Amino acid sequence: MSEATREAGGVGAGPGSDGMGTAARPVFPFAALIGQAPLQQALLLAAIDPGLGGVLISGPRGTAKSTAARALAELLPEGQLVNLPLGASEDRLIGTLDIETVLRNGAVRFSPGLLAKAHRGVLYVDEVNLLPDALVDALLDAAASGVNTVERDGVSHRHDASFVLIGTMNPEEGELRPQLIDRFGLMVELQNAFEPRVRQAIVKARLAFDHDPDGFRAAYAQQQAEYVERIHAARAALPQLSFDDAVHERVSALCIDAAVDGLRADLVMLRAARALAAFEQAHAVTVRHVDCVAEAVLLHRRRHDSRGSNQSPPEHDERAHQASGSGAAHDAAAASSPDADWGYLPPEPTATLPVKGVIPLDAKKR
Repeated sequence: MSEATREAGGVGAGPGSDGMGTAARPVFPFAALIGQAPLQQALLLAAIDPGLGGVLISGPRGTAKSTAARALAELLPEGQLVNLPLGASEDRLIGTLDIETVLRNGAVRFSPGLLAKAHRGVLYVDEVNLLPDALVDALLDAAASGVNTVERDGVSHRHDASFVLIGTMNPEEGELRPQLIDRFGLMVELQNAFEPRVRQAIVKARLAFDHDPDGFRAAYAQQQAEYVERIHAARAALPQLSFDDAVHERVSALCIDAAVDGLRADLVMLRAARALAAFEQAHAVTVRHVDCVAEAVLLHRRRHDSRGSNQSPPEHDERAHQASGSGAAHDAAAASSPDADWGYLPPEPTATLPVKGVIPLDAKKR
């Protein structure tokens, strides 16, 4: 990153821009985020290992979801943050045939989409729960594999698409389908800040940044540079870290206890623990690393009927059986009672009126 770019408040194509050449604006520093430790950890892990599948951030409005996404983009090599608008088409996302080139030269040429522009940066999707399922599928496929493959309209193209996928959603506006939410690597659930000191600190930091962005950013320049160096070193250290039997046992136990479907949670938890170990410059992945990342991995995968929650204690079962038996006896007695009406109103007599004689019609001749 050049000093000129840093002083301008942005990096590369501009965190906080849409990746379309829009002028960069100053970005709130990642190191200055307050009260967001779980979110910061999840974003750093996804930055170290983009193959985790991205981060889903759930929370109410005004909890700094987009601010954190822009802040992370500044720490990555390209510093690129690409926004995916809700109205984007699948062609705009994955790329398609360059019609202009076909009409002008008759040649088949690939026109890259937003996945190509987000390579080595951050692809940010606000309100991801409102996107069509087809777009979410394409996003998650590319985020997990690091490659975008397009086979359509006479185009056969494949290009690298290694990016950090960050999706945000407000639960009040609807949920993602379980099949899609499970494919996000990590999830963080933000809450409103009701601690007065934390709330005041957040507001003071934001006002200071808005008043003097350059001065505020300068105060965090050293911490920002350390984040960049540690992410770079952690990426290089990933291949040297392996998992021993104790780590595997802990991961399996946590996933079984959460009653998750499939094995994706196990794989993501191992990769996330390895990324954390690399970020901490540890010599090996330990059970502590697993425990530190487990909640972000299991939050959106944990089933409500996980082991133990759907089994009643024996005493409760016995009481329920007895209550059921006494209830059945009461119902049988009520049914045999002559006064039992089962909720129906008793019959009421109605008056009858005389009807004039009816003249019969002749039978039709056949």
